[in-house]
Amino acid sequence: MYIAAEDRYEKMKYVRCGKSGLKLPMVSLGLWHNFGSNAGFDNMKALCETAFDNGITHFDLANNYGPVPGSAEENFGRILRDGLGRYRDEMVISTKAGYEMWDGPYGNWGSRKYLIASLDQSLKRMGLDYVDIFYHHRPDPETPLEETMLALDSIVKSGKALYVGISNYNKIQTEEAVKILTELKTPFIINQRKYSMFVRDIEQDGLKSYAAANGIGIIAFCPLAQGLLTDKYLHGIPEDSRIRTDGRFLKESAVTPETLNKIAALNEIAKERGESLAQMALAWVLRDGEVTSVLIGASKPSQILENCRIVNSAEFTTEQLERIENIL
Repeated sequence: MYIAAEDRYEKMKYVRCGKSGLKLPMVSLGLWHNFGSNAGFDNMKALCETAFDNGITHFDLANNYGPVPGSAEENFGRILRDGLGRYRDEMVISTKAGYEMWDGPYGNWGSRKYLIASLDQSLKRMGLDYVDIFYHHRPDPETPLEETMLALDSIVKSGKALYVGISNYNKIQTEEAVKILTELKTPFIINQRKYSMFVRDIEQDGLKSYAAANGIGIIAFCPLAQGLLTDKYLHGIPEDSRIRTDGRFLKESAVTPETLNKIAALNEIAKERGESLAQMALAWVLRDGEVTSVLIGASKPSQILENCRIVNSAEFTTEQLERIENIL
């Protein structure tokens, strides 16, 4: 039977999510990759237990995570039953709906029918009565936003989620959602967006500063740009890299000479800071306090241990930030 490390809360720092009462760990674990039907269960279990032993209390899923869709939630449910579930009240578990999940017109996007049915299926797969955060995974260009937001509100009122969030919404879409959810007094607390040194859309569209000014949490996914912001590609493409093992999201064409030059230059700054490039890239996302948590993926427990060390990262000097900006 799994017994969590007694010193787990001494290893992590926790940040209030917007103006809510909920705190998230600086580092959260995403189950987007390496938790599907093509992965080994013992390794999945080791990843989750290593994360929790090091103070990672937030586990992020979605209905379609796999492959096959739904398998990540099923595997996580099995991990909970195998022992991790005894700590359920110490965990923040989130899931989402918004991408295609089943055939026909009711298994995709943002209708009330789809969102409520999807969450019911997710809870069954994980063996849970509720999730802590339920997200609408992406904006729906056809369903009225009011319908989608009212569905999130009713999900909270039904007791199947404690808080709600949105994902992949830009600043304007977020403002519109906030207006509706504020009137409903729905506990909306967070927006999940892609953000890294290489992908800075939330700065450019103003979402990052808007969220900070309005008490909305931001959790950043792909903070390592699918592994590009590590040192693994500096000397060629390893056979066990995501490019070789799963080319759906990171293509070999992304590893250009220009990108490699940037990675090498950033790696030198990381060395000066006494960090790996991955650690520096995660710390950079959190540098100004406007992002609540970084959402990491992992294929090995050692990667989780490395990433958790950012809780002790030194603050960036003005010179370091300027050098990084010049490189980018």
